Amino acid sequence: MLRPDLLLHPTPKGLYCPPGDFYLDPVRGAVDRAVISHGHSDHARGGHGKVLAHPHTLAIMAARYGDSFAKQTQAVEYGEAIEINGVTVWLSPAGHILGSSQIVVEHKGLRMVFTGDYKRRADPTCPGFEPVENTHVFISEATFGLPVFRHPPTDQEIDRLMRSVADNPDRTHCIGAYSLGKAQRVIKHLRLAGHDRPIYIHGSLEKLCEVYEAAGVTLGELRPATLEDRSKAAREAFRGEIVIAPPGAFEGKWAQRFPDPVIGFASGWMSVKQRAKQRGVELPLVISDHADWDELTDTVREVDPQELWITYGREDALVRWAELEGRRAKPLRMVGYEEEMG
Repeated sequence: MLRPDLLLHPTPKGLYCPPGDFYLDPVRGAVDRAVISHGHSDHARGGHGKVLAHPHTLAIMAARYGDSFAKQTQAVEYGEAIEINGVTVWLSPAGHILGSSQIVVEHKGLRMVFTGDYKRRADPTCPGFEPVENTHVFISEATFGLPVFRHPPTDQEIDRLMRSVADNPDRTHCIGAYSLGKAQRVIKHLRLAGHDRPIYIHGSLEKLCEVYEAAGVTLGELRPATLEDRSKAAREAFRGEIVIAPPGAFEGKWAQRFPDPVIGFASGWMSVKQRAKQRGVELPLVISDHADWDELTDTVREVDPQELWITYGREDALVRWAELEGRRAKPLRMVGYEEEMG
């Protein structure tokens, strides 16, 4: 069987496959051929020669970077195997956001699974994570790779938001949520919880919400939160309503247009009280698009790989946990990947 480091190894541009001559999620400079796990900008950037990804990821990249984000694109459905220079590549759902994929790379009897980012709990906006059997090397993220991170049930956090809206009918609930994935997920959870009123969104969310709608994820009535009319009457119309925008939008003057706002933030990092306090968040919602500690460790046990490689986050703690379980593990110490909103 081929040595794992001969099939995939970290480089300054990203994980590189020498026999296939392609990169996984390259973020430092353009490459000739890239396989992309999902559409977040710290994994998917424009300018590459050839890009292979799930159709929904390609649609997201086109919405963010324009239709010419790559010289050539190839859409691959989940479970569809293709050959790149003799290396087999296929995708399995990662459960992170719409189109998110684990990238399975196979060559000379070796199967390696690169997760990108993933989560295990139910998400009504994308297919759930599917463990890949007979995995020799499992490459896992570790964004929340510390035992202190144990996220509460999503429905519990959405119920807190719904109760706050009901208890504060004269205030505007301004919820910070990452524009791709988190915002659409919060909107869909609100719909499933019975919130049938219009939801107001920041302009940066519009194209991405359209991509989700085109993929069959119904989000209900969405209205622009941008105010052309700055009159008091126009501002007062937002009382009792929910506004969703990127977190940074509420840190400047943009949020001041809404009457008596309740500032919320949907992120796994909201379990860290100091972070919520620093951002002036009145309603912290612990809603994450990443696996928490229990999901990370349970997934490794379920996949049961011969070797565990860890990247994107708290690598050392997960390596230590694996060693205590008698598992072979190592950190990749990849650079260039930003801390997402969680």
